Amino acid sequence: MFMKNIIVAAILMAFTVTGFAQNEKYTKAMTSAITLIDSAKTVDDMLAASATFERIGDAEKTQWLPYYYASYTQTIAAFMKNKADQYDSYGDKATSLLTKAEALEKNNSEVSCLKSLIATLHMLVDPAQRWMQYSKDIDAALELSKKQDPTNPRPYYLQGQNLRSTPEQFGGGCANAKPLLQEAMKRYEAFKPASPLYPSWGRKQTEEILAACK
Repeated sequence: MFMKNIIVAAILMAFTVTGFAQNEKYTKAMTSAITLIDSAKTVDDMLAASATFERIGDAEKTQWLPYYYASYTQTIAAFMKNKADQYDSYGDKATSLLTKAEALEKNNSEVSCLKSLIATLHMLVDPAQRWMQYSKDIDAALELSKKQDPTNPRPYYLQGQNLRSTPEQFGGGCANAKPLLQEAMKRYEAFKPASPLYPSWGRKQTEEILAACK
């Protein structure tokens, strides 16, 4: 009986060590990939980051963050490229990646935020024609994001950014955007990501928009 217990303990220890090694490998790969976002200077750099995250997601199979970041970087690459006639293809790819993330992590505030950003991308293909189609999706995703995590600053940042880009005659402009951006900043100052791998983007952009709106 004593020997049996030793064998069982040894097996459990082996599984624990293996699991720790795998987790350490995943964390190292994700940390390295996240640095690619910060260092990206070109569209190709951002797309390379997206491909790296997608490979990590395909390898891990149970982690939602790689697919989330793959979708996020695909979306940012589209904005960097600034070619409206290509926004739909980028947005479709970003959506397919985000769908994989959401299958692994349901009811997530960050996923809802990114849905809003992708919908904005689609709308900007032809704002005059698509505003009615996508504006409700954009607003609904951000309101849901707030409910899913009231501490998350990113829905407030995106709402403020959207409002600042909206013409004043339609209720936009700096004056109307500023309260939301200030609210975002309060939340950025207090926000604590669940782990170093979790999303933290938006603070710098919020600061820049507020500075421009003074």
